[in-house]
Amino acid sequence: MNTESDFRFLIEQAIKAPSGHNTQPWLFKINADSIEIHPDHSRHLPVVDPENRELYVSLGCAAENMYQAATALNYQAAISVSDTGVITIKLTPPQQAGNDQHIIQAIARRQCNRSVYNAKTIPAETIRMLFNTEKEPEISIHSYPNGSPEFERITAYIMKGNTIQMQDPEFVTELKTWMRYNKKHMEKTYDGLSYAVFGAPDLPLILSRNIIQSFLKPRVQNKSDLKKIQSSSHFILFTTKSNFLFNWINLGRLLERYLLKLTAAGISHAYCNQPCELNGLSRQMADGLKLENEYPVVLLRIGYGKDMPYSPRKRVEDVMVNGQ
Repeated sequence: MNTESDFRFLIEQAIKAPSGHNTQPWLFKINADSIEIHPDHSRHLPVVDPENRELYVSLGCAAENMYQAATALNYQAAISVSDTGVITIKLTPPQQAGNDQHIIQAIARRQCNRSVYNAKTIPAETIRMLFNTEKEPEISIHSYPNGSPEFERITAYIMKGNTIQMQDPEFVTELKTWMRYNKKHMEKTYDGLSYAVFGAPDLPLILSRNIIQSFLKPRVQNKSDLKKIQSSSHFILFTTKSNFLFNWINLGRLLERYLLKLTAAGISHAYCNQPCELNGLSRQMADGLKLENEYPVVLLRIGYGKDMPYSPRKRVEDVMVNGQ
């Protein structure tokens, strides 16, 4: 590969990162020796993410994918963040060609798996190996096994969060804006919450819309989520010591590293961020879990599940600054 094709390849890896409602809130700019990741505020979620916290976590995930892929190609990579949240990855070309397929494959295979898992418990030694090896001074990671009092407590917070959000007309309207109800609908944008990731069939739009929207009710959502939670092995909670942009980006980078580790270990994950997204409920959960001076940011359920369809992604050409 030459530098231009390398840089495009790195952007392809970055856009495989997760984002809230699969909004893909990033734009990229290629420079001579660096790539910039800019927040795309046109993809802001004002109801569910009013402070842009999840947006910047997503940018951190994208930056980490790019960093890991660059390292796999033997580039030396250094990341810096501006006060406005622009992330710059400075890249020093490799002295020799490299291609670590393990990390590239993990980036490609990683997915948010919203299915029911098989209820098998992940061994405690695996949890320790995955989550106790890497630390960030402002970020904490907590694991809670299924059957523990904390697991049951978190489940109750998720149920309460569902009820609050599904009874909020503005939340439901925003959610519907990002739902893609069949293949043709999804292919208009290559973003959003695709019908396929929920296990829905590819039906005519009017039928699919009615079926999927019938689930957007507190009782129905709680029943579905409870079945999925009970099939999971652990909750994993990522927190920060303070609520500001740099911590959110760093948490995103750390989160993506762990998601890639989970993927490589054959462990599925899905987000249960409802209690993190509601300020009052977030504080209740932190207090209930005895987390002093910590802000819950990302809540995962993990376990063993079968692969699901992948969320769509935009083309590199569609996510460049000024159509670069």
